[in-house]
Amino acid sequence: MSSALTDLFPTPIVQAPMAGGVSVPQLAAAVSEAGGLGFLAAGYKTADGMYQEIKQLRGLTGRPFGVNLFMPQPDYADPAAVEVYANQLAGEAAWYETELGDPDSGRDDGYDAKLAVLLDNPVPVVSFHFGCPAPDVLRALSAKGTLTLVTVTSADEALDVARAGADAVIVQGVEAGGHQGTHRDDPERDRAGTGLLSLLAQVREAVSLPIVAAGGIMRGSQIAAVLAAGACAAQLGTAFLATPESGANALHKQALSNPLFVRTELTRAFSGRPARGLVNRFLSEHGPYAPAAYPQVHHLTSGLRKAAAKAGDPQGMALWAGQGYRMARDLPAGQLVEVLAAELAAARTALCAGPESSALGGA
Repeated sequence: MSSALTDLFPTPIVQAPMAGGVSVPQLAAAVSEAGGLGFLAAGYKTADGMYQEIKQLRGLTGRPFGVNLFMPQPDYADPAAVEVYANQLAGEAAWYETELGDPDSGRDDGYDAKLAVLLDNPVPVVSFHFGCPAPDVLRALSAKGTLTLVTVTSADEALDVARAGADAVIVQGVEAGGHQGTHRDDPERDRAGTGLLSLLAQVREAVSLPIVAAGGIMRGSQIAAVLAAGACAAQLGTAFLATPESGANALHKQALSNPLFVRTELTRAFSGRPARGLVNRFLSEHGPYAPAAYPQVHHLTSGLRKAAAKAGDPQGMALWAGQGYRMARDLPAGQLVEVLAAELAAARTALCAGPESSALGGA
């Protein structure tokens, strides 16, 4: 099954599906055309919006690509905690001259409707975030010729995915930018994330499924490291954020190299679920008080984030980024895939040559 996946793309590079308008068809097409696996992010879109992007992407490339879905979320949020947080954000709404969103705008992200589209119009790969689909869903997609991947953040989650019948797992280390793909949002584990290399070893010993490694990967040498650790491919998000094809806001792209932003942190401030982003004013002021309430908090802050972007204020935006954000390169996406592939080849050559050759080469 590992070959069934990797046969789709000659270069073991997967472009992470970044929701919120980043992973647009132009980015996915450029990555796929360069030999990687481009991905569309269906999160926060309507089923028709997703379908229109798939049609657009198919017009840009004949190469394989993937689509990512968010799993529906259980209703465990405390309405009182959400209301308290809304009151805390009232000053932000006044400052940006906008309204807070309705926290009860929906929890399923149009999941069933999007699945129906993907079963009627199959794509090569579908991945899932925030949980594992039911076995019948995975079987239905498989019957259409679609390979299925599920993001995991622990060996236990990987075991659940294997039992459900998915084709592969995306092992997401705590270094990753954006939302952690935990299957159950447990506030007591907010600071208990596992680094990618340790997590890869744990998952590899727990299941025999093919592994795509994700989390802080920015260079070809890091891709070589995760392949050596047992992954069949590497998934990169922040590395593609700064590319011209990325749909990220210009302020978001600029923040990756802006000296004002000195570190990343996991926060619930913008969405109510742990997500890694650049530390800015909003994150610092509201992160400590944000409740475990996704997607309620996401809906609540949606207008604030848009207003901050419109005002040209990155201090009020969700600047998702992985720990390696300072290593982002402003290159066209296709060229970036080529550079990463060359770095990977060089790292593999150095590894095969052995430490003596490396020492001589560096003399």
